[in-house]
Amino acid sequence: MELVYRFDELNKTAGTVLKNARNHSVWAFYGDMGAGKTTLIHELCKLMNVSGSFGSPTFSIINEYESPKGPVYHIDLYRCRDEDEAVRAGVEDCLYSGHLCMVEWPGRAEGIFPEGTLRLTLTVIDEFTRQLSVETSS
Repeated sequence: MELVYRFDELNKTAGTVLKNARNHSVWAFYGDMGAGKTTLIHELCKLMNVSGSFGSPTFSIINEYESPKGPVYHIDLYRCRDEDEAVRAGVEDCLYSGHLCMVEWPGRAEGIFPEGTLRLTLTVIDEFTRQLSVETSS
């Protein structure tokens, strides 16, 4: 699936992602710094009625939120050096918990992700427009 959206269409885009991602518990968000990964994750959380305050887990690595369907993990691997550091931080436990995990910078620990991870790649088109590509890893 490929979508091109402007920031004022973010709610609609997040709704489309949710409809197409229901069978996946691990979502890996790829994109350059400033591509909108965290912004899209926050919009997805709002649509899923996730409670609490949303913040980027850049320093904590893992933020756990509550939703009507159970825990939601927001993980940011930007500060992890490698897979071993991610495992020591508890990331692997989250990925295989069966609960929804949304992970930024997954390339830092690519080898620990389960088969069937949903890959969402954001590309900057211009200041207000992004392209989103969604595919499943094998």
